[in-house]
Amino acid sequence: SARAATAREQDTAAREHTRPYDEVSEQVETRLEGEQVRRCVRGLTELQRQAVDLAYYGGLTYREVAETLGAPLPTVKTRLRDGLIRLRDCMGVTA
Repeated sequence: SARAATAREQDTAAREHTRPYDEVSEQVETRLEGEQVRRCVRGLTELQRQAVDLAYYGGLTYREVAETLGAPLPTVKTRLRDGLIRLRDCMGVTA
């Protein structure tokens, strides 16, 4: 009975054991990813950077970006598409 209880306790402890979370490693990885994103955004043309900033950081729709920039909607869509392709390539993301 005692062995069975011990075995149950060990089984429960093994199931509940989680891998320790490496907070420092996670913070470093997040910071490095942020630096890479900033570097890649700096690699965009000014027009692409404005459109990406308004759409993805400002939360504007494509139409709102076009109105804000005073540019035709198809032009803004092209800038965003080209900018996102450049960002994807810079970040090393495979399609």
